[in-house]
Amino acid sequence: MHLAMEAKLAIKKIFVAAVIAAFLSNASFGQKKPPDAGQSCERLAQVALPNAKITLAKLAVAGSFTPTTAVTQWMASDTALYRTLPPFCRVAIEARPSADSDIKIEVWLPTGEWNGKFQGRGNGGFAGEIDYHALAVAIHEGYAAAGTDTGHAAAGTDARWALGHPEKITDFGYRAIHEMTQNAKTVIKAFYGNRLQHSYFASCSNGGRQALMEAQRFPADYDGIVAGAPANFWTHLLTSAVWDAQATTSEEASYIPPSKLQAIAIAVNEACDAQDGVTDGILNDPRKCRFDPSAILCETGDSETCLTAPQVTALKKLYEGAHDSHGGKIFPGLLPGAEDGAGGWSLWITGTAPGKSLLFAFGSGFYRDMIYDRADWSYQGADLGEAVKAADAKMAKTLNATEANLAAFKARGGKLIMYHGWDDPAISALNSVDYYHSVVGVMGRDSVDAFARLYMAPGMQHCDGGPGPDSFGQAGPSPMERDAGHSVQLAVEQWVEKGVAPSAIIATKYEDRGASGDVKMTRPLCPYPQVAKYKGSGDSNDAANFICAPGDASAPE
Repeated sequence: MHLAMEAKLAIKKIFVAAVIAAFLSNASFGQKKPPDAGQSCERLAQVALPNAKITLAKLAVAGSFTPTTAVTQWMASDTALYRTLPPFCRVAIEARPSADSDIKIEVWLPTGEWNGKFQGRGNGGFAGEIDYHALAVAIHEGYAAAGTDTGHAAAGTDARWALGHPEKITDFGYRAIHEMTQNAKTVIKAFYGNRLQHSYFASCSNGGRQALMEAQRFPADYDGIVAGAPANFWTHLLTSAVWDAQATTSEEASYIPPSKLQAIAIAVNEACDAQDGVTDGILNDPRKCRFDPSAILCETGDSETCLTAPQVTALKKLYEGAHDSHGGKIFPGLLPGAEDGAGGWSLWITGTAPGKSLLFAFGSGFYRDMIYDRADWSYQGADLGEAVKAADAKMAKTLNATEANLAAFKARGGKLIMYHGWDDPAISALNSVDYYHSVVGVMGRDSVDAFARLYMAPGMQHCDGGPGPDSFGQAGPSPMERDAGHSVQLAVEQWVEKGVAPSAIIATKYEDRGASGDVKMTRPLCPYPQVAKYKGSGDSNDAANFICAPGDASAPE
């Protein structure tokens, strides 16, 4: 199975049972029904769109939808989710804002109760497919929803479509999501009339980059935005991926096999876990961990419980982060914590063998197909200082969502919530901290507090997963996530619609990754720079025994 699909299966399919259970227990959304839904749906085929055309407008009867696109095997496995879908109007659109554009968009419209809201959904990796899973979750919750492939059909780690196609890169970078949003709003108006109350965008990873791009470039598109683990410093992030590849393959002996990751994780916890007052396998703030990889240097021979000298050097480089030959910082390093596990370093950093990780594929594809336009480009021996200069010169304006001045988004009443797992192996959590501090530096703390929040999730890996509480409404609802105090999505909606700014959001860790619905642990996620602090008594698995306390508010170096 392709690495990207394997990752998505591990991350997303586990939420299906919880989504269905939540839907069945809360099946009333409002009373906004279009008249004669079937006929109204088919008539949408006649709606005129600028630089786009509607290719399908058809009523999907309850439980009838099945993904058929070749690159959606992982989504096709969500059969239980699709079987319980209520009827909806499915609209397919092809948008061509340039001569080389071919952006596929789908808009799904509930034909029963509609909550009056629109939800835009994004993509992970290099995109290349419409996220039908996310659209199905949105329909279950009563939203009108839209998704896009961003202008090409490919697996999420495949960037070959970009070779020689600058307009397609522009579509991927920012144009496709805006086209999706504008066309979706036109279709929603044609179907329901002037009854759209609010528009929201929520996504993670590259989708988090798309979310910030919307706030920065198109502030009028959405009222509320949730940006998870954003890959917004794209050119530097994927240069960092090349750094990681060089660090772990500079010589044969420097590669760290997955079998050694557990030893690293154990050593990290032994060194730092108790610092926050609770020994639970979760680092509350990994920035305070001073773990030295030399502590597990093999003394009497190689084994899975220690690291060889070349492996120690490689691990130090991974924690240190990418820099050029003069010591200039390119991208922050990985933080210690949760190196092992299904969504840990074995998937993103080390892979099953040298050159078999997700980040290796992303970094190589980016430079090969987007920067140097050379199918034979190799990361080995690449000068990262020169490489990042070339990447910034060619693609920073198209792919990076790093603009710190969000005054236009704030002025139109927009609300932004960012979140990031401290143990993210794909995108260093320090990147989100850096971006947040840049916004505060430009706009001021009080101004930012009026419209934006950042939540850092201890023990969470990329978008979810890891030893810490990792479910707070960001990947679909569960029985625990039916209010703004437990759901980041409902928190941003309450902020937009009622003016109630979010404070702590309770995150939940489920047994069996949510399949059974049994709760293992809850803990508050506090608005950065606050941190959750144990009161000193009571069950440390219960969020009620924690308070939000002042944390380190200093900007990273």
